[in-house]
Amino acid sequence: MALLSGLLGEKEPAAGGGGGDLIKDSDTKSFMEDVIQASREVPVIVDFWAPWCGPCKQLTPILEKVVQQAGGAVRLVKVNIDENQALAQQLRIQSIPMVYAFKNGQPADGFAGALPESQIKAFIERIAGPIGPGPAEAGVEQAQAALSAGQVDLALDIFQQVLAEDPSNVDAIAGSARAEIALNRSAAARARLDEVPKEHENHVEIAGARAALSLAEEAGTLPDPGELLARLQADDQDHGARLDLATAMFLRGQTDQAMEELLHIIKRDRDWQDQAARKQLLKFFDALGPTHPATVAGRKQLSAVLFS
Repeated sequence: MALLSGLLGEKEPAAGGGGGDLIKDSDTKSFMEDVIQASREVPVIVDFWAPWCGPCKQLTPILEKVVQQAGGAVRLVKVNIDENQALAQQLRIQSIPMVYAFKNGQPADGFAGALPESQIKAFIERIAGPIGPGPAEAGVEQAQAALSAGQVDLALDIFQQVLAEDPSNVDAIAGSARAEIALNRSAAARARLDEVPKEHENHVEIAGARAALSLAEEAGTLPDPGELLARLQADDQDHGARLDLATAMFLRGQTDQAMEELLHIIKRDRDWQDQAARKQLLKFFDALGPTHPATVAGRKQLSAVLFS
């Protein structure tokens, strides 16, 4: 953290006035008070961002969520580098998102780029101590477990309880949409997803729910799998039948087989229908989520095919 020595070498305000909001915006003029001085009382996380930065839009809501869960053990200060270029230059911010943690008036840790919530929580816990799950997080976890166990009505009820307390909870919005999809209520799922705040539109859980909805809506237009198999037996090069069959398989839980069918198309003709097979495979990944074992394995297989 020697990069911050220029700023810290300035005359610092006296300790004792570092109060303020749990989450706030700051600028060049207020940085010493909002961050350096405030960090003498409680650790301060600084999020350097800009309106044009896509990863920032994913990272900032997660930072806010985890800081709120910490219950006052840490604060978050957000700095728009476009409006505070002198400060960004002084701190040598060369890429964003960039996050620094300050403690006792000194930089203590930091990271660059967007990280998943689990890693952000671990980062903040290194600075501020253990963070237990808040009521909303516990409710979402309970609902997700119920959904995975096939208890769809129970899951939806819990998700709705969470949303009654926290209407902008992204995980609960996505989870309730998935529950509606499982109940064959695509219109209700779409209505739920249409309520997502603009800043959360690219959130991984929202993207996954949208992909799942898109696939569910496709299911109503697909031919019978038996008909698709017959078409493939008659013509192994019928990529349209194979893509539809892959989608039908995926919606029936035959994830690995579905991905194999799409990879078969990509191997034969990756540019068919404007790379329709690759795009459908990416939709599968989104619907499953980035950490799902099938997504991890599928991405490796896709890379092997594309770069062989």
